[in-house]
Amino acid sequence: MVQVRTSLPAVLIALLAAHLAGMGAFLTVPVLAPAIGQEIGLSPSLAGFHTALVYAGALVSGPLTGPLIRRFGGVRVLQAGLCTIGAGIALAALGHPAALVLSALLGGIGHGPVTPGGSHLLAARTPPRRRALVFSLKQAGVPAGAMLVAAMAPAAAALGGWRAGVLAMAVVAFLVALGLQPLRAAMDVERDPRATAAGLRALAREAAGSIGLLRRDAALRHLTIMACGYGIAQFCFLTFFVTYLVAALGVPLTEAGLILAAGQAAGVFGRIAWALIADRAGARPALMLCGALAAAAGLVLALAGPGWPVAVVLVAGMVMGATAVGWNGVMLAEAARIAPTGQVGGATAALSFAFGATMLVAPPAFTGLVALTGGYAAGFGLCVLAALVGVAAIGTGPRR
Repeated sequence: MVQVRTSLPAVLIALLAAHLAGMGAFLTVPVLAPAIGQEIGLSPSLAGFHTALVYAGALVSGPLTGPLIRRFGGVRVLQAGLCTIGAGIALAALGHPAALVLSALLGGIGHGPVTPGGSHLLAARTPPRRRALVFSLKQAGVPAGAMLVAAMAPAAAALGGWRAGVLAMAVVAFLVALGLQPLRAAMDVERDPRATAAGLRALAREAAGSIGLLRRDAALRHLTIMACGYGIAQFCFLTFFVTYLVAALGVPLTEAGLILAAGQAAGVFGRIAWALIADRAGARPALMLCGALAAAAGLVLALAGPGWPVAVVLVAGMVMGATAVGWNGVMLAEAARIAPTGQVGGATAALSFAFGATMLVAPPAFTGLVALTGGYAAGFGLCVLAALVGVAAIGTGPRR
């Protein structure tokens, strides 16, 4: 097997690809929800429960990431996660409601280690003065992955049915897992094969200790509250935007996918732009401005109706992408900066656990608001409120 040098650019490219493929767990089924729902008789707005189930799976595996990395190495953990994601996505092709539930849970179990595992691999190789930029470049794989799913899945579905779109995204996850193998020999040298000798109980205790960081560290706690608020806006936007365009505005599925892809392209730009601002002006003002703009864009989507020009909704979606999707890299860099020494993976896993717990509630709440009101305005109003709570949390957090 050819071994790849572990320079910072090589690591970044590998992690970018991992995040890109990992987004299939979240978005493949929601993006294809109108077509899937039409065949099996389910409302597309139930996509919110898919996102919640993905996060339920991530809550199982995410807190165990730190111990698993020590035992197997960061690259191997990422590979296992991506293979699990691929299997979960492929399971959805069965088309049965039970298979869709299991698909979401399995995809979430695979996705749980992706973000903390990537942070572990990157933290020791990143110059402090470029931390926000480097972490944002890594996290650009999230909107890039969303862009890939939004464009590729409906296109494949148009050619071969929605199952072809599902299987195409599963193949992407498997190929990226295979592509990481040349990095393993050099990057997983610090793994300890004896790390799990104490058994699963010891792993659970260590995972609980990581989550306890949120109670002991006020700065990390405020950052986590902000992440949960912004995450509600991010994943409700990602989960429901295509369905909203199709059901509320009458946009064809393929065109709606392209509009979401444009929003995710803005997210790629936003992750880099916010990182440059944060490296120059500090993470706090960058994150506060990001949340305020996300709230403004969410308000436009809440007010939009069938008579509105699609161009206005497209611009609002791009602003939402640049902000509600663009904040993660700066947040992860800040988490790495404030984490106790040697606990970057644990701090990120604790933050991810709280984030995932929030996502168990928020997308189903959006679905409930759609069912209660018969429209999407109240759901996007929830996004606005959540973004503003995030702004207040990071604005009032302790400085370090």
